[in-house]
Amino acid sequence: MNGTEIEFAPLLPWSVLAVVAVLAACMVAIALWRGLRGWWLRGLAALALLAALANPALQTELRDTLSDIVLIVADQTASNRLSDRAAQTERARAHLNAELSALHGVETRVVTVEDAARDQGSLIAGALAGALAELPRDRLAGTFVLSDGLAHDADLSLDLPSPLHLLQTGQPQDWDRRLIVSNAPAFAIVGEPVTLTLRVEDEGAVPPGAGGLAPLFYSIDGGPRQSAMVPVGEDMEINVTLDRGGMNVLQFELEDAPGELTDRNNAAIVQMNGVRDRLRVLLVSGEPNAGQRTWRNLLKSDPAVDLVHFTILRPPDRHDGVPVNELSLIAFPTRELFIEKIDEFDLIIFDRYRRRGILPAAYFANIARYVQDGGAMLVVGGPELAGADSIWRSPLGAVFPARPTARVLDEGFRPEVTDLGRRHPVTAGLEALAPSAEGWGRWFRQIDLVPEDGQIVMEGIDGRPLLMLDRVEQGRMALIASDQTWLWDRGFEGGGPQLELLRRLAHWMMREPELEEEALTASAEGQRLTITRRSLGDDVGDVIVTAPDGTETALALTEGDPGQYQAEWDAPEIGLYRLREGDLESVVAIGPQAPREYETTIATGARLDPLIAPTRGGVTTVAEGLPELRQVREGRAAAGRGWLGVTPRGAYVTTDITTAALLPGWAWLVLAAGLALGAWLREGR
Repeated sequence: MNGTEIEFAPLLPWSVLAVVAVLAACMVAIALWRGLRGWWLRGLAALALLAALANPALQTELRDTLSDIVLIVADQTASNRLSDRAAQTERARAHLNAELSALHGVETRVVTVEDAARDQGSLIAGALAGALAELPRDRLAGTFVLSDGLAHDADLSLDLPSPLHLLQTGQPQDWDRRLIVSNAPAFAIVGEPVTLTLRVEDEGAVPPGAGGLAPLFYSIDGGPRQSAMVPVGEDMEINVTLDRGGMNVLQFELEDAPGELTDRNNAAIVQMNGVRDRLRVLLVSGEPNAGQRTWRNLLKSDPAVDLVHFTILRPPDRHDGVPVNELSLIAFPTRELFIEKIDEFDLIIFDRYRRRGILPAAYFANIARYVQDGGAMLVVGGPELAGADSIWRSPLGAVFPARPTARVLDEGFRPEVTDLGRRHPVTAGLEALAPSAEGWGRWFRQIDLVPEDGQIVMEGIDGRPLLMLDRVEQGRMALIASDQTWLWDRGFEGGGPQLELLRRLAHWMMREPELEEEALTASAEGQRLTITRRSLGDDVGDVIVTAPDGTETALALTEGDPGQYQAEWDAPEIGLYRLREGDLESVVAIGPQAPREYETTIATGARLDPLIAPTRGGVTTVAEGLPELRQVREGRAAAGRGWLGVTPRGAYVTTDITTAALLPGWAWLVLAAGLALGAWLREGR
């Protein structure tokens, strides 16, 4: 294909030519005013001279025609793989390829849209914008999107030079049910009910009788499932109660409805942090001692602790002659504390307490019952623990993990963590907090104990038990065989990690998940899953990971820190993963249970309409038939009943240019002279 046009290369600047043209026009006007019959010949002569000065040339381009480009965007995201949509997409692509190959000078480019990272949904407009950046705009004759229309970036602005069409997949009878958690707090108080708002919605061609009530099942941390009936299309509030602190995973799941598109949006995951409202602690000090203030300061410094502290300042066997009416102290409310309200306390601490007749044996038996039923008790023993009036010799001794031998060892020693203690979360890593290479500061008194049960996590003189932990049926018990912990608080010989140790003790007795000695936990960062198994044993088995689709994967664990076994794994998809190792089970959520791709699954062209309408394109449903293709002129409607159009662009590339003068210079002068002579002859008659 060739193209020819006239180009000018003026011998004088255009401004000078403009002045000459104005003067010539004035002269022709004067001739016309005077009635000279050759005025028009004068004008033609002036025009010939101006043309000679403008130096016109004939430019001829040798052009190669370029083919038009038609872009096909194929959606391969999760929502477009539901039902037979993937097969519809392939059928539509084959049809377009056949139709476009029948058009002369048309080239096809195909772009696929995959699932976006970080659960961003179907980024169809983004994929289209990326393809347009790599294509010459003057060759794009049309764009066809093969998709269910569920684009999540349709608000992206695109400047398309040719029609955009949607070949919509899906079936007219498609319908789906989904579960929406519209209100879920980020944290809840342990033991108190918290309200969540749920909603079940049906969309699409819902079959008759499918509405009404939908069965809903929910569980906490993979525990026993509970059920409820939820009205479809209405908000419903459900109360759940967290039984433990830390992160809790709540899973809600609808019973699958027959005929719905997918069950991936029938479930929802809520991660909720369980926090304790107040920690109620009862501290009973047997007599004033140096460590009493340390305990009181420690517990009162935490605003989350409600402390009730009683100190036996004047035992019944003490007679100092002071009248009772001159004492400002209150009577010890033994019945109220140890019978009526004992179950309201989270932790009971006996600090150097001895039997003096204030608490009868029945009260000690009730305290033992409190521990066995799930309570927590900490005993700090001094010389009275080894004496004849030791509380171990009461019914409370049934829950002790060790038996005192009546020996009190008064000599300096440095507390040390045992091999078991290095694996136990209460004492693991405490040795790194030593103030010097020699270790922690010394203590100077220890009560000799004979272990009978429980775990020895710290030892003292000649390897004797110093700190013992024990599980007593449903409750927990801790025993410190020394009353010298206050030396660490005072910084004697550098002190020691008293605050951290006592904090861990309290949290272990409160069953905080991060201090359980046998635990299986997991955390997720993106698709990366980190599995941690804590154990006091020397070996653990493989962790069985069950994916959302039911497939199981066995992961071997590697020991890092003592008692810490870990494994990392790249999860193949988002959703709820269940972990199992022996008798331990756990759950972890990667991304939302219902990804963004499944929030709405009914195919529609409404989302892409803001991009289609400005180009005068159209939407056709694959299930109702595939359209034929036509070529339409630019600016015309590009869609009609049963057909879609592409706009020929007529793009070309210039391969050669030739330039030739329209007339040589002397020819322009001869022409001008001839015209001037003709005017003189005409006017001279």
